[in-house]
Amino acid sequence: MKKTLLSVLFSFCVQLLVAQIDTLMVYSQVMGKSIPNLVITPQGYQAEGTKLPVLYLLHGAGGYFSNWMFRVPEIEQYASDYNIIIVCPDGNKTSWYLDSPIDPKSQYETFICEELVRAVDDNYATIANKKGRAITGLSMGGHGAFYLAFRHQELWGAAGSMSGGVDIRPFASSWNIDEILGSYAEHKSNWDENTVMNLTHLLNGDLKLIFDCGSGDFFAEVNQALHEKLVSAEIPHEYSVRPGAHNWDYWSTSIQYHLLFFKHFFEEK
Repeated sequence: MKKTLLSVLFSFCVQLLVAQIDTLMVYSQVMGKSIPNLVITPQGYQAEGTKLPVLYLLHGAGGYFSNWMFRVPEIEQYASDYNIIIVCPDGNKTSWYLDSPIDPKSQYETFICEELVRAVDDNYATIANKKGRAITGLSMGGHGAFYLAFRHQELWGAAGSMSGGVDIRPFASSWNIDEILGSYAEHKSNWDENTVMNLTHLLNGDLKLIFDCGSGDFFAEVNQALHEKLVSAEIPHEYSVRPGAHNWDYWSTSIQYHLLFFKHFFEEK
């Protein structure tokens, strides 16, 4: 059936009024598999139109690429409110968003920083540089966001962490991290080299940072320790502690603070 001019115009107007949610499949050469990624484009987005900033939003351990959308459906509206593209990668259940030194099938640092960023910039109207690119996430994704941003400041201009596992070493028996890094007893150097807490020396003050954690969260202590280390090193950042635990009630509020922070970053001249 041929589309009428009226139906085409109606479809176009609908696209202008609502955000759009896509699943972008990206083949990872480094891991030899296709990986799904949720992409939310804002109201009025046009592929050939104005280039927009991108926020990469990472899920936690046990999560999946559509986890944020399922748990906090408001992010669809947030994409339109802030006129940004939101990308939610699939980081496997317990990849911790790093390149495993012991498992060649888990190379998520390379996937996100090289393969996914390139695919997003190739397929969407993005500001394809660090001034238009930010990253944040929850729990394992909070670790991942800081880990990737600290190590790749040429890609990311701003980074956040919500209830992040910013020091994984006290949790060596949890979340199967040993499958990515090896046992702590036998591979201590892998843990020391891949924990965010030990990467602050890479920061030069250019990367804009925001992180927070609930006062009742089991990651509260390591987040406070990271804050104190950044203060001691005189590295600018925004840090807050609010009542709350390690759950979606906390993160659904936390993401709103992060979006406001990134809004100011994206608007900087």
